[in-house]
Amino acid sequence: MKISVVIPVYNAAATIGSLVEDVQKSLPGYDAEIILVNDCSSDQSEKICEELATKHPFIRFVSLRKNSGEHNAVLCGLNYITGDYVVIIDDDYQNPPSEIVKLINKIREGNYDVVYSKYSNKKHSIHRNLGSRINDRIATILLNKPRDLYLSSFKVMHQDIAKEITKYKGPHPYIDGLILRVTDNIGTAEVEHHKRKEGVSNYTFNKLFSLYLNMFLNFSVKPLRVFTLIGTLIFILGIVLAISVVLEKYLYGGTPPGWTFTIVIILTISGFQVMFLGILGEYLGKLFLMQNGTPQYTIKKVIVDSRELNIHD
Repeated sequence: MKISVVIPVYNAAATIGSLVEDVQKSLPGYDAEIILVNDCSSDQSEKICEELATKHPFIRFVSLRKNSGEHNAVLCGLNYITGDYVVIIDDDYQNPPSEIVKLINKIREGNYDVVYSKYSNKKHSIHRNLGSRINDRIATILLNKPRDLYLSSFKVMHQDIAKEITKYKGPHPYIDGLILRVTDNIGTAEVEHHKRKEGVSNYTFNKLFSLYLNMFLNFSVKPLRVFTLIGTLIFILGIVLAISVVLEKYLYGGTPPGWTFTIVIILTISGFQVMFLGILGEYLGKLFLMQNGTPQYTIKKVIVDSRELNIHD
């Protein structure tokens, strides 16, 4: 049985060499290949990955021309796998390579399509843990994710699932959203979680917000349904207020609401309309980028079997 391990690489010059070595050691008895995707790192990651791929035939290397994001880099790597099962692991050592076997055993024993890792004690920073909780809530609501499933970046999937999600051609992929689109046969396996060996998380607030917005708009129409419901409720409220004003004026001789009340109503409705138009604009913008042929990533170099391929063939 062959195992493919996809590693998105970004500014990991200090760890990628030892990580590749540890991944290889963690899979004794398996025919293993490692796919490194350099997401336009600003350090020496590309040079190190290229040297590793040139030296070791079991390593495949893809270098991207510009930074495309982790999910785009992973999707790129999935196009180069040849294994029966595919493991996705980050380059920061927070997921020890020794835990890969636990995921493989779980997916084989349970005959799952995908197995996610789960942690009894996460070592993420406070803002990452908060971001994970937000991500979990949003995914549960918008993507119909099971409540007890943690969407970890460390996971294993069957080759068929990998092939299915690479059919997605939109410019803003979300790997977990694509997985939840194609299968419900998902398991979990508890693994260890360590602190980063080097540096800090590359997920800034802006990147996390962009990820959540991507999941919010690209993989569900529920936001539009929510705004339709809110709009309907505001319309009903408006009718109720109009009737109450008429009754108060002509039946009880009351005074109609004044300037302040009118301004509040106008601001509330206008704010809702602008927000709704913004959501529609985001959806239209995503469609425009897709129809305009915006690429998921742009490849600069590919090394397979220790030799560089002509990517223009």
